[in-house]
Amino acid sequence: MSDRALTVDIVDGIAKVVLDLPGAAVNTINRSVRDELDALLDQLASDDGIQAAVLLSGKPGSFIAGADIDEFVALRSRDAAYQLVRDGQRLVNRIAESRTPVVAAIHGVCLGGGFEAALACAYRVATEDRSTKIGLPEVQIGILPAAGGCQRLPRLVGVSAALDMILAGKQLPAKRAFRAGMVDELVHPAVLERVAMEAARKLAGGWRPKRRSRSLRGAMIDGTSVGRRVAYSVSRKAVAKKTGGHYPAPLAALHAVEHGMTYGMEKGLEVEASYFAELAVGDVSRRLVEIFFATTALKKDPGVPAPSPDPRPVRNLGIVGSGFMGAGIGGVAVTHAGVDVRFQDTDLERVGAGLANAQGIVQERLKRRRITKHDARRLLSLLSGGTDWQGFGRADLVVEAVFEDLAVKHDVVRQLEACVRDDCIIASNTSTIPIRSIAEVATHPGRLVGMHFFSPVHKMPLLEVIVTETTEPWVTVSAVAFGRKMGKTVIVVGDHPGFWVNRILAPYLNEAGRLLAEGESVESIDRAMTKWGFPVGPITLLDEVGLDVAHKASHVLQQAFGDRLSPMPGLTRMTSEGRLGRKTGRGFYRYEGGKKRAVDLAIYEIINAPSESTVPKEDVTRRLVYAMLNESARAVDEGVVRSPRDGDIGAVFGIGFPPFRGGPLRYLDAHGAAAAVETLRTLAEKYGDRFEPAPRLLRMAEDDAPFYPTT
Repeated sequence: MSDRALTVDIVDGIAKVVLDLPGAAVNTINRSVRDELDALLDQLASDDGIQAAVLLSGKPGSFIAGADIDEFVALRSRDAAYQLVRDGQRLVNRIAESRTPVVAAIHGVCLGGGFEAALACAYRVATEDRSTKIGLPEVQIGILPAAGGCQRLPRLVGVSAALDMILAGKQLPAKRAFRAGMVDELVHPAVLERVAMEAARKLAGGWRPKRRSRSLRGAMIDGTSVGRRVAYSVSRKAVAKKTGGHYPAPLAALHAVEHGMTYGMEKGLEVEASYFAELAVGDVSRRLVEIFFATTALKKDPGVPAPSPDPRPVRNLGIVGSGFMGAGIGGVAVTHAGVDVRFQDTDLERVGAGLANAQGIVQERLKRRRITKHDARRLLSLLSGGTDWQGFGRADLVVEAVFEDLAVKHDVVRQLEACVRDDCIIASNTSTIPIRSIAEVATHPGRLVGMHFFSPVHKMPLLEVIVTETTEPWVTVSAVAFGRKMGKTVIVVGDHPGFWVNRILAPYLNEAGRLLAEGESVESIDRAMTKWGFPVGPITLLDEVGLDVAHKASHVLQQAFGDRLSPMPGLTRMTSEGRLGRKTGRGFYRYEGGKKRAVDLAIYEIINAPSESTVPKEDVTRRLVYAMLNESARAVDEGVVRSPRDGDIGAVFGIGFPPFRGGPLRYLDAHGAAAAVETLRTLAEKYGDRFEPAPRLLRMAEDDAPFYPTT
């Protein structure tokens, strides 16, 4: 096997260049690839026999996935980062300025530095295959496109369209990229090379492609300085609102675009490099990269120790209970995994409502152009249901999503075991009841597992797979694999009360209730945590989850852990009055037409809150944050999650813990266990024993030890 990444064949004056990085699943641009590209460009410049070039990938499903992230992580200084990106810019500029036109033949992912290289090419042909994704996702790891992406993309598609893609880090499927003007031609994969070679011959003969004119609105924005200033202003306000000032990369990218469009490309490239150098060695980017590596590693983790059995395929899924959660699970299973889904419920009206909700998820993806009309018809045909157990004999996996009552779940397990195959996995979507308790009535308890989805299923990315001491390894790996096929980020957790997410969430929500009872307003509590970086505050989250769900979970946790996790004051009265949150239009907030309107002032009387609070503002945030941090340390100590990595990913994807802070365990490491213990002891003295530091934190403070091994 050659140790070279590039192979070059000259065919009738056209250089066919194939990039195939040795020993890698996808192509990335590392130092050796850059050196080879430099040498290739020297050859193109000096060899008069080469009239044009076509750049192809030798990797299935990957054109160029971007720059080598390991090189980026290894950066330790601003100067090193600046030099790295200036070298990359120089190389991409050479492609753009080459006397020999280069055609990018794109099949598979073309992202980041890979797309920046393609932008420098004279022509871009892409396959219409589903694997082809094109974009500049750099802001998602806390940096900005810095190999000319902030300069060339707005010049190609317009300022407004480019900002929309760059500031959100979007990855577009090929058809949308073509409509946006990011690629020049769409073809079937079978003819990609032939079409690209023909385009190269035409370019060599002097042909220059005509690019589509922009819409009237686009021309008004991009064609005038006033229009561009409006676009920058609108984007700046949108970024500030979305990031809360916690993520510097989007604003840096916006400034790089604006500076380059105002003062020219070279000045823009200098700004790109300067911002990249600052961001690359900053804490925000480091935390986001750690999350990237963690989620990448999770995708390869089977969920059990090696050697792990192969997962068994799930082609037929049964769902017991067609309410909101069951319908959501079925809809996502159809749209993402393409499996046959059969609902069962107690009456046809409920089955019909569940089918309608699941069909709505399919229709929503069609509306958003994620699937075609043909795809939608095919997927809708996979949904069926009834009041009997017809079709469950074919099921490879059944998920029960019935009412949170152990007796009801026991009855479901008994009925399922009478009609499913012996190798059918039975999973519970319970959020509160221990899996071992549900498995008590099972003839084959080893095939029972928890699959805890979060609401709404089609939007929430996390899945907790809950295992007991008796869960068979093949069951675990099959549940994990199917969860990933559904598009979920999957963590395996132990069968402990509250599992992981609800366990660390409960003290946070309970503390919010105590603050309300001490006179803090709903708005001030929610505002404190959105300012800290959460997408919504704890009171809003309670309304979203449902106060009835929170009420039931809180009692389960209080039974397990005592007064430390006692439920918030007034919760029982609120649920008894039918105040269940958004789903009933009344909770802590009032809702009209599904939209949050205002705080319902009656709740202050229900919880008997004083009119004013005496809690210092800094303590509002500290109490909420450290209630969660302390419980996270306790849960890790008890083995609820297999690793700190899984715990942090669960917190980020399950409850919206601020990604730029890395997760609760990364956050504790960053600030030190000793500092956390000191803060907790101060809070315990002022507010009670529930803030007594977790034993794990005390040991870590004494030994000066982190959750994550130091590198």
